[in-house]
Amino acid sequence: MFCRRLLSRLAGCLALLVALDTPVAAGPYDAQFRAFLEAEIVPAARAAGVPQAVLTRELAGLTPDTSLPGLGRPGEDAGPPPVNYQAEFRAPSRYFSDNQFNALVAQGRRLAERHAATLRRIERETGVPGRIVLAIWARESAYGTAAIPKDALRTLATRAFMGQRRDLFKGETVAALQILAQGHISRSRMKSSWGGAMGQPQFLPSSFLRHAVDFDGNGRRDIWTSVPDTLASIARYLQWHGWVRGRDWGYEAVIPPAVSCTREGPDRGRPISAWIADGVTRVRDRPFPAHEVPQPGFLVMPAGRHGPAFLATDNFYVLKSYNESDVYALFVGHLADRYANNRGFVQGWDAIRTRSRGAVREIQLALEAKGHDVGGADGLIGFKTRRSLGAEQEKAGRRATCWLE
Repeated sequence: MFCRRLLSRLAGCLALLVALDTPVAAGPYDAQFRAFLEAEIVPAARAAGVPQAVLTRELAGLTPDTSLPGLGRPGEDAGPPPVNYQAEFRAPSRYFSDNQFNALVAQGRRLAERHAATLRRIERETGVPGRIVLAIWARESAYGTAAIPKDALRTLATRAFMGQRRDLFKGETVAALQILAQGHISRSRMKSSWGGAMGQPQFLPSSFLRHAVDFDGNGRRDIWTSVPDTLASIARYLQWHGWVRGRDWGYEAVIPPAVSCTREGPDRGRPISAWIADGVTRVRDRPFPAHEVPQPGFLVMPAGRHGPAFLATDNFYVLKSYNESDVYALFVGHLADRYANNRGFVQGWDAIRTRSRGAVREIQLALEAKGHDVGGADGLIGFKTRRSLGAEQEKAGRRATCWLE
């Protein structure tokens, strides 16, 4: 018996080596890619419990997808981050088109009615409101209608071989092989974005393994075609990241001039009652909910003094665990609010200066040289960069806008 198993294993290894050493396409990196798979992916996948038969089947003939954005050269330092193609990292005002929200609200209301029982069960089990789950589904895949065209395994393996954050994507490639080994989805249906995020919730494979749920009870966790599995998986993700049952995500607020925009950030939270004592009010003369007043609130000003402002709850930062962008979390929260009452922000967005990511990075480096913590010189205008800009403006005796001048 032992000998038969050993011979079978050796035969599988030989088949894989033959497959990896057999050119399928005439790409410039194919031979290096096959060597990379054999040296780094195969041993890690075996250690993770992926059967030899799965490795042979899925890696045979695999070639790198050199059309993906943000690739470097194999074997060389990855260098600085590539241009970020996501809308979340552009000027905030461009992210909040009323026409876009109107279309998403109309479709979301229909889907909320169609899946009402599923959403109620999800909220009961996880504490995450159905409207939040719907809004993430909308943002990630247009309620499951967006094209998700890439071969997930090929995309992930290519990024592990010659992309940014190679160690991360090595792990994600192994996780993708684990998913295939577990039989949740076939390779032909395991589609991802160009960044390797899979299915309707846009999970990386490690998130799938940790958070995906078989909510329709068919024995498979299918975030590609099953709406119940998709919705429940989104909610489980948020629950795991600390969603606080019974709290909302945040509230649009009027911030008086006496409250500096440099007080923004998750590390500068105070009870909402303290913000109220400083003159912060909710828009449309509405009170903050009584149960929220004693709870922590956090100032969020995604365009500094040039756009709407908010008092966010801890759940705003749970939304950011899905996507680190402030405007992503704001988009989800705002869309979730508009399902009930389709109204935009009270405060408008000013026409503000935008600069290239490289130019912003140079500004961040200059702020770091002056002793500011900008959250890393990455070319993205996050809250630490905004409040550092504001601090320099105040130091110069100017009105702080917490934005580029």
